[in-house]
Order: sequence, then structure tokens, then C-alpha cells
Amino acid sequence: MLTQRTKDIVKATAPVLADHGYAIIKRFYTRLFEAHPELKNVFNMAHQEQGQQQQALARAVYAYAENIEDPSSLGAVLKNIANKHASLGVLPEHYPIVGEHLLAAIKEVLGDAATEDIISAWAQAYGNLADVLMGMECQLYEGSADKLGGWTGWRTFVVREKRLESSIITSFVLEPADGGPVANFEPGQYISIGVNVPALGLQQIRQYSLSDMPNGRTYRISVKREAGGPQPAGYVSNLLHDHVNVGDEVKLAAPYGNFHIDVNASTPIVLISGGVGLTPMISMLKRALQDPNRKVVFVHGARNSAVHAMRDRLRETAATNANFHLVIFYNEPLPGDVHGRDYDYAGFVDIGQIKQAVLQPDADYYICGPIPFMRMQHDAVKNLGVHEARIHYEVFGPDLFAE
Repeated sequence: MLTQRTKDIVKATAPVLADHGYAIIKRFYTRLFEAHPELKNVFNMAHQEQGQQQQALARAVYAYAENIEDPSSLGAVLKNIANKHASLGVLPEHYPIVGEHLLAAIKEVLGDAATEDIISAWAQAYGNLADVLMGMECQLYEGSADKLGGWTGWRTFVVREKRLESSIITSFVLEPADGGPVANFEPGQYISIGVNVPALGLQQIRQYSLSDMPNGRTYRISVKREAGGPQPAGYVSNLLHDHVNVGDEVKLAAPYGNFHIDVNASTPIVLISGGVGLTPMISMLKRALQDPNRKVVFVHGARNSAVHAMRDRLRETAATNANFHLVIFYNEPLPGDVHGRDYDYAGFVDIGQIKQAVLQPDADYYICGPIPFMRMQHDAVKNLGVHEARIHYEVFGPDLFAE
């Protein structure tokens, strides 16, 4: 337990760390990778190059300090972090390494202002946070290992099917190389895939939503090719699109994630996605429609039909399920795109324009897509009077949703 004096010191110095947060975290990562270059195989190096990881970690440290009197207020955030850590294979032995270099970076950047009392207080606070996260991650690992077809660490899978879903999205059906079953998952969860990236000379890990409902035999992911070639954002997506084919092997971590529907509920769900953000929604949709009385509204935005993945299957599903209402927005329809057949509204997703369809009694709202898109839809749903507790969203990589 942290003493009140420790909490007071952390709270008092939080603004100072916030002012120097980016410099501290940048120095932290430099120190970390110099001392432990093997950890580059765990961290997303594209986010490192773009500065996203540094910004996100700096904000996370500040948020923890601000809430140190009542860390339970960060419960949802910590659950998300623990799930991401489990999917990356973060282990208890990693925490002392991170703590050592984080505290050293604080001392280097702040200089004489970082007194022994301040460093001691932050060391205790970090240790407390590490204990909480390690406990949560231990439970996740144990839960995964105990499932039928479950595992921890990496497991080899074989690509059994590769299907082009649109001009920029490709689906991969993956089956265990050992021929055993795979663990069921909650619709909306993701897996991590680890591949060797020759351009970096490193393994890189990316998380992709599972885009089909559980079947006990295979997993399916649907991957968007990131624009701009292989550097920096598209290291893995371009490699998967161009070089990973049927019969090839990849490494997968077990499914994790805190963004999923309650399969035991019968209340309505409203799915709101943009671009490749539809992938977890497909899994949620297929599972929810197993209950013929559960109403599902799916609002999706895409540029046009060329990049709209799974559009024909979605239309067919809407035509054959009376409890499913589909609304499609195209912000740049092609000349051949037909209003009423390919899309319902021209322009970007506008929740206010379709509020009669979106406002469902006791519904939960799930949002996935680019971060600006999620911010906009989150605010639009709240402005319709939906309580924050009923709004859920998914962010891969650094959580830049809140600034």
C-alpha cells in the first residue's frame, strides 16, 4: 500500500512530469532499447518512429498520477492495458526492466529537481501499478491456458485461405499447425500475429480483430493494407498482403481484448464502424444474430464500393434477417455505385441523420474505426442522450482517443 506522503509527492510532481513527459518517455525508450535491444521484437517500431507510443505512455503516466488516490477509477483503462500486454506476451520479469529505465529517464531529464524523495515516491507508485497489472495479466494467461484449445505464448498457425475482400482488405483463415482445436473467444476480441520483418531485421507484432464468429477450428482476420508502402506504418500489413500465402506459417497469440458484446444479453446492439473497423463488428453481428429476437443495427462508413469489404455478404444478411438493420454511408461514391443498392447515404457517417434507427431502448453501442472517426461518433451518440457506460470502442496501438 502506498503511504499518503507518497501519494502527495506523486500528485504534486505530476504536472512537472507532464510538462516534460514527451522528453522523459523518449529518453526512456532510448535507454530501454540500448540496454535490451531484444525488446524491439515486442514494441511496435512504426509507432516508435511516429512518436505515438511516446505520447501515449506519457499521458498514461500522468493519468495514473492524477488518479493515484483512487486507481479504481482507471479500472477500464487498466483492463485494456492488461489485455494488450497479454497479447504481446509481457511477463513479470519485464516490469523491473521498464521501471529501472523509466526512473532513470526521469532523473536524467529533470536533473537536480528529481530529488531522492521524488524518485522514491515514483518508484513506489510504479511498483504498485506493476503489481496490479501483473495480477490482471496472470489471470488472463491462466484463463487462456485453461480453455479447450487455449494456450499461452506463441502457437504456429497455417494459412488455409486468403481472400481479397476489397481493393485494400484481405482476409486470412488460420488453422493450428498441430491440428488441435482453438479456443473460443468473445465476439469483438483480437489476436496478435508475430512475423519477421526483413526491412527491420526484427519480429513485429500486430493485433487484428477476429472477423468471424468462434468455430473451434480456425480463426479469421481481415487486414487492411496500410498506405504509403512498407515504411513506417505498413511493415506488417504489406508483408501479409504481398508475401504471406496459403500454406505459409505464422505465429499467433491467444485471443484477448475487452471490447466485445455480451452474448448472454438479449438487449439491442448498435455497431458503428468506419473502414476496416468493421472487422470486429462482423464477428459481433454473426454471433448476435444467433438470437432471432435480438435487434442489431449496423452503421458503416466507407469511401465507396471498391474499398467496402464484405458488402455483398452484409446486404444478404440484412435481407434475410428481420431483426438486422444495415445503414451504409459512402463519402466518395464511384460513378457505378448505386444509391439504395450499394449505399444508403452519401457523405460521412452522420448519426444525427439516422437517429431513429440508432436510438434503441437499452442498447449498447460499439464503435471501431480511425481515431477521428471514433471521437466523432462517440460524441454524436452521447449527444443523443446515450449514457457513457453504454458506449464502447476499440483502439489498437497507443490509445490516443483521449487527449
